[in-house]
Amino acid sequence: MADSGSASTKRMCVVPERAKLHLAMLALQFGYAGFHVVSRAALNMGISKIVFPVYRNIIALLLLIPFAYFFEKRPTLTPSFLLQFFLLALIGITANQGFYLLGLDNTSPTFASAIQNSVPAITFLMAVILRIEHVRLNRRDGIAKVVGTLSCVAGASVITLYKGPTIFGPEAPHLQLHDTSLFLTQLGDAKGKNWTLGCVYLIGHCLSWSGWLVLQAPVLKKYPARLSVTSYTCFFGVLQFLAIAAVFERDSQAWLVHSGAELFSVFYAGVVASGIAFAVQIWCIDRGGPVFVAVYQPVQTLVVAIMASITLGEQFYLGGIIGAVLIIIGLYLVLWGKSEERNFAKETAAINAITSSPTGDHPHGIINNRAGSHVNKSSSLSQPLLPSSTTENV
Repeated sequence: MADSGSASTKRMCVVPERAKLHLAMLALQFGYAGFHVVSRAALNMGISKIVFPVYRNIIALLLLIPFAYFFEKRPTLTPSFLLQFFLLALIGITANQGFYLLGLDNTSPTFASAIQNSVPAITFLMAVILRIEHVRLNRRDGIAKVVGTLSCVAGASVITLYKGPTIFGPEAPHLQLHDTSLFLTQLGDAKGKNWTLGCVYLIGHCLSWSGWLVLQAPVLKKYPARLSVTSYTCFFGVLQFLAIAAVFERDSQAWLVHSGAELFSVFYAGVVASGIAFAVQIWCIDRGGPVFVAVYQPVQTLVVAIMASITLGEQFYLGGIIGAVLIIIGLYLVLWGKSEERNFAKETAAINAITSSPTGDHPHGIINNRAGSHVNKSSSLSQPLLPSSTTENV
């Protein structure tokens, strides 16, 4: 009876945590969806594409430093680590966020979110080229990863090269409050912009993000303090954007916040999309695993599309819809293939452990090995394939 009560208590403890994980991931996707929309508002209101990320990363840095300082043990900082953090900032902060803002300025929040779904597949392709990942075409998981990668590349190509006719274009609602109406009128589609060039910039954003995911894996193995690594990366990112601003942003007025809407956009980007989102992302990866986190990425695209359609009157184009579908299909194929690969590796390891164990022919030995395999189930934070952080995804 005691065992039965204990098992029942364990089941009761597991369910609420899983529910919390789902709620956290849904909240995270709504937060990111809002970031796409708010960032577009900031750009259309005239905020500088250089000043905006400087303020964003300063706010994120101020949020991360206390947690990194008080809650993490850090290895000794060396010039080699500083150089690696600088390079991570160059790829993961400066190039990543710079290309994103340039792309968003020429497209729309929905398609900026849609094309980001290709990041896991692009990351996988980079990892294969660098021989971090292995593809076995004689198994289903290998075929799924290859087909998924090709599908994501095809989807990104369709979005870039083919805009197509307007499928759905609702009119933005007319609001009574002048300030709110003025804010929302800044948020529509990128009329008069170069759509193809914007998609090229977004592909550069995805390539930068993927490169950052791949390169951070070996850094984190040598310097296993994730919050500290991110803090150093944000710090060097701020310095790099300031150096760019010294050359390209000579107007001192660009550094002033001219309205409450601009101030809200900056704080939303720094607090929600970088600070809070990063903490939530780490918790979800630790408790639910990287696959669980990654499968929620397309939810963000759906939320952005609904928000942009209902609130902003954003138009939907045939090419974008086709491309988004191909990318989402490819994403799930890659994630399924990666999940199958992990399961196969665990089963193989369990079988090897059983056959090499002196108690391998005993039923209890099998049970113990299986139990050990379950307990050691890893949600490795250094996996290069899946976004350990969509916080710094944009």
